[in-house]
Amino acid sequence: MGHWAALYLLFVCTSIFLRPYLNPNIYCILIYMFSLLQYNIKMGRPQDPHHPRSFFPFGNPFRVIAPKGSHMSPQLLALLQAFEARLTDRLSKLMLKNKEEALSMSWMAKAMESLLDSYNDIRTLISDLELPVSNWDDKWVEVYLDISRKVLDVCNAFSSEFSRLNTCNLSLKYALHKLDGTSSNLFVRACSSLDDWKQHIHSMNPRIEKCSTILDNLMGSLNLPKVKNSAKSKVLMQAMYGVKVQTVFVCSVFTAAFSGSPKKLIDLDVADMYSWAPAFSRLQSLINEEIRTKFANGKFSVLIELEVVDAIVKELTPSIQGGADAIVKTESLLKTVEELGKAEEKLSKGLDLLAKGVDQFFKVVLTSRGDLLSAPSSAKAVKNCGFGGNANLKVVS
Repeated sequence: MGHWAALYLLFVCTSIFLRPYLNPNIYCILIYMFSLLQYNIKMGRPQDPHHPRSFFPFGNPFRVIAPKGSHMSPQLLALLQAFEARLTDRLSKLMLKNKEEALSMSWMAKAMESLLDSYNDIRTLISDLELPVSNWDDKWVEVYLDISRKVLDVCNAFSSEFSRLNTCNLSLKYALHKLDGTSSNLFVRACSSLDDWKQHIHSMNPRIEKCSTILDNLMGSLNLPKVKNSAKSKVLMQAMYGVKVQTVFVCSVFTAAFSGSPKKLIDLDVADMYSWAPAFSRLQSLINEEIRTKFANGKFSVLIELEVVDAIVKELTPSIQGGADAIVKTESLLKTVEELGKAEEKLSKGLDLLAKGVDQFFKVVLTSRGDLLSAPSSAKAVKNCGFGGNANLKVVS
């Protein structure tokens, strides 16, 4: 029986490590040959009722890739592999072209757009699988409703931060308006407005502080729920796992950026069995390292646009604190004031772009949640889990 065992080990190693690169048809052939090997091993055993039921005492490692009772057809494998390939591509596109790009609002907008695409991709996958939400198990309904509620809470927290930052920018705009004049009184008012901006921009948003707790709870739901022996179900659960990992990562980066604390970052460990895992690990390592490095270097914010404005304000404030004497310095201040105006405009545009991205993501999650709640079979789950309502949720435009 030794040669059968050797072949068995060869097929196990080949299938596990090369699975992401295998054509679905070739993979099915491997599974078929694996079944033949199991049969030969079984027939070669003594008929001892106390003999272990499995060749491996710790269980069949192929259950990870081909669970019993849920054999995936080439069509289902193709759907899953295509989904994971698109997820890999989205994650790869978020890799920084240069370190100066981390953490710009344009990158954050791209990250939110990538997350939005992943959620839309899940909805497309459900349609392609011909697995409407009306056929979902109650446990799926409970899990998804819980996850979506947490995601919506995080989105609302981010929207509140955009509102706070935009309110701070009103002081900045007012200061720039006053700096256009030459009166000493105007300079005093501009200085006061800049002080207000510094005071409010460094304050903490309690809703952002609570995001860490929400994300910790989301991490607890990353493990795939047990599903019936349905190949379609397992395809969907594996796809959802990838999107949940992406969600926790992106939201933790946003939370760390808005809170000004690297402690809000979450480092996720994803098994290599997923084809998108290498791309995710590279992205997570790069972004989290850059954020921690910036905070370690004493940066008040890792948001590039916000850090630029803060630096110019610090440079400008001492020059206009002299009241009437500042008028003499007006010519030398023109360039600094001009730089502040451009930086403020870039910050405002970045905030608007990011706010729209979060708003669109919020609407997609809310719509998918509504689709689930409207499914007849979800009524029981909604009643049991107790969070079917969305009265406290809002879309911030």
